[in-house]
Amino acid sequence: MNGVKHTSSVVDALHHIEYAPHSYGPSRSLTIPRADTTNVTILRARSWSRRIPPPDSRASTPSQSHFRVHDDFHESKGFWSDIKTLRWMRVPSSSFKLLLIPVFLYGICEALAIRPNPFEPMLFISYPIADSAADDTRYAKGWLDLVFIGYHIIVFSFIRQFLVLKVIRPISIRLGIKKQTKLDRFGEQAYAMIYYGAMGVWGSFIMRVLPTWWYRTEYFWIDYPHWDMKPQLKRYYLMHLSYWIQQLVVLALKIEKPRKDFQELVAHHLVTLWLIGWSYGINLTLIGNAVFISMDIPDVFLALSKICNYLNLTRTKIAVFVVFFAFWSYFRIWLNMVILLSVWTQYDLMPDTSKRWAPPEGVWMLWWMKYQIFTPILLLLFLNLFWYYLMLRIGYRALTQGNTTDERSDDEDDGKDE
Repeated sequence: MNGVKHTSSVVDALHHIEYAPHSYGPSRSLTIPRADTTNVTILRARSWSRRIPPPDSRASTPSQSHFRVHDDFHESKGFWSDIKTLRWMRVPSSSFKLLLIPVFLYGICEALAIRPNPFEPMLFISYPIADSAADDTRYAKGWLDLVFIGYHIIVFSFIRQFLVLKVIRPISIRLGIKKQTKLDRFGEQAYAMIYYGAMGVWGSFIMRVLPTWWYRTEYFWIDYPHWDMKPQLKRYYLMHLSYWIQQLVVLALKIEKPRKDFQELVAHHLVTLWLIGWSYGINLTLIGNAVFISMDIPDVFLALSKICNYLNLTRTKIAVFVVFFAFWSYFRIWLNMVILLSVWTQYDLMPDTSKRWAPPEGVWMLWWMKYQIFTPILLLLFLNLFWYYLMLRIGYRALTQGNTTDERSDDEDDGKDE
């Protein structure tokens, strides 16, 4: 009986070694006791004590390989190399080091009482108006604003990648998202929801203290030029411009995987930058603030509806989609048309003294500027209507098939997580 038992054990061991050879550590002799008490060494086998898969086996699955490649995409190649290759825009550790340099140098200059501090324009808005009221400081615009914008492109690069990679991704994994594509998309949309939510609230608070509060559009033009800005309006405007430039570079470097509507998205970014740059340059920041709010608030619900989709929250995503559709209809369609109507019908409310070309005085409004202002807002409305059409199709499918997949994006719903 003992001999049979030993033989069976050997067969089991050989079978396991044959089909899982990588589960064993260093080779050593395996001695098999025979029934006649004679020990015979019949082979050399690996120890049962260590079960370490070989390197090839550990990286053999497609998902693991995908994660390794993706991690390399966000891995630093050295600080100076990251700067030269613009890799710092997707490596948060490098962008953080880069944004700390001006802060450190600013602190040194402050400690040495160097005036003016050459690094101040990077960190703070410039051009306070000397004769403005003490309790209502106003700011003008100037070339140093470009320095502020450039620095905050770095700031937004760090904030975006840090939140996506270090905060949002671990949360999404804990929520059960495993596919790399969905992890990427979840991170993009969660960051978008945070950004647009913050800027939508901030922009609304700014509009609340302006004469244009809730789209009193006649004040876009009355008392033009509005060249003296409240500090929060100027800071808000320049940070928005920094964000959109950074987002355009994100598309150019393909930090985000291109969607089906990639060309429309690039067009949207270019038109947005056109609107922001021109409105800031020709002192139309009041109308710019109104356009920002109409864009930012509905985007919060767009991002939230997509997040619910990635989490397979079927009922919740349908409810959020309905809310999003209502917000998009009001903010991006109706309010955009209100702004366009104001440009077309209220343009002449500005003083006659402003209807001339005198850049040193902050006056730019010749007759043809009406069409220059009208055109980019109209293009933005066309893009919104294009996406509105896609949303109507999604709504129709939701009613007829129970499917609320956003057809603008690639690979967002290409199977369930495994």
